[in-house]
Amino acid sequence: MAPPGKIRRYDSTINALSRLIDSAIILLTFLALIDVFYIEWAPLHVWGILFSIVLFNFFAESQDAYRSWRGTHVRDEIVSVLTSWLAAIVTMVIIDLIFVKSSFYSEPFLAAWIIVTPLELVSWHVVVRMVLRVVRKRGFNTRNVAILGGTDLGVRLEAAFDEMDWSGYRFAGYYDDREGDRLAIHKNNNPMTVQGDLDQLIADCKSGVIDTVYITLAMSAEKRIKHIAERLADSTASVYLVPDIFTFNLLNSRWVDFQGITAISIYETPFAGLNSVVKRIEDIVLSSLILLLISVPMLFIALGVKFTSKGPILFKQSRYGIDGDMIKVWKFRSMTVTEDGDNVVQAKQGDTRITPFGGFLRRTSLDELPQFFNSLGGSMSIVGPRPHAIAHNEQYRQQIQGYMLRHKVKPGITGLAQINGYRGETDTLDKMEGRVRYDLRYIQTWSLSLDLKIIFLTIFKGFKHKNAY
Repeated sequence: MAPPGKIRRYDSTINALSRLIDSAIILLTFLALIDVFYIEWAPLHVWGILFSIVLFNFFAESQDAYRSWRGTHVRDEIVSVLTSWLAAIVTMVIIDLIFVKSSFYSEPFLAAWIIVTPLELVSWHVVVRMVLRVVRKRGFNTRNVAILGGTDLGVRLEAAFDEMDWSGYRFAGYYDDREGDRLAIHKNNNPMTVQGDLDQLIADCKSGVIDTVYITLAMSAEKRIKHIAERLADSTASVYLVPDIFTFNLLNSRWVDFQGITAISIYETPFAGLNSVVKRIEDIVLSSLILLLISVPMLFIALGVKFTSKGPILFKQSRYGIDGDMIKVWKFRSMTVTEDGDNVVQAKQGDTRITPFGGFLRRTSLDELPQFFNSLGGSMSIVGPRPHAIAHNEQYRQQIQGYMLRHKVKPGITGLAQINGYRGETDTLDKMEGRVRYDLRYIQTWSLSLDLKIIFLTIFKGFKHKNAY
């Protein structure tokens, strides 16, 4: 019996080559522009180009920019590359301003390099896509794929193949030993029919009609899957097992390897390894810049709170942070009370506890500005699920499935829920469920580019909302 093999990342050699080409583009563009602008080499130039390559690769890894893009849209790849380059340049500029304090970025050729390089990076990624698409449409580098199992998962996989006409995957049909209503493909008037049973699939694989087989049977059919895999070993077809883990509400699922034994996470934070560093750098850099910009407005708001009502300027309320740990969230006081504990009454329209000036702050979200200090200190993030009062957490965790999964990441000042209308009062269970749904989607799909998008949209539509009282 052969020993179990290690599950490896797909196309690791191609990914390494892609990294090398990107790095070469960054370097060669720099060298070319130095010649064009007749710039003399300086030690600072050497360090600058080295740091730019390292930082770009660092952020590209955090964006998963070198995964197999065969089944995704070219737009996603472009956004990933541009975000990685922008993050690298912003980081270098900040390091230079704080530590080096040179005139490095005032040189004209640097501006040209910063603009031209991402255009070249994106261009070669797009060109490769276009070439592969043309090649595959002409019948080269294509795969005739079959799905073994007319299940709901198989139907979803078929839909994915249909949307990926550029990928070179040609769907040949379903194969299944079962018949009738047991097959999901016969539901909802799906026109697809079964091409044959397992014996027919084996014959088609042996004859070369089928190149790749995807097994989409339920995880409970372990013995059947093993038997099928043994039968398919008598052909040269590639075989993929698509585990039906989507029966769970996956949260940032990933696989890990322990000495050749692979485990798949069901619930996990996206901020592990390099991602946690990227997220923390993002919070430190953006929080510092934003606090510099809003320092004067915050001073006037503090004076407004002080002279319009009695009580402290700042209000610190206990909330759950990452992993359910207790944190203190800072806000400008907007009420005549400072409730914090097991019984916190949510603000409602016409609430008499809200001061006139506090009402203005709450409607415009200006009362949340001190939370940038929370973000800078590390207890919160700029983008993430909004923290709720502890009393509300304990209430909703019993009513909404998966509610506490929001705390797999740091709470945020703004989030995906807020830019989609779920801001302010959540007076019904449906509203809170909607907010939680967007919070979990954020955790599932996090990327640096998504954070920047949320921050950008918050400026235009996240600060003011009719439900904010």
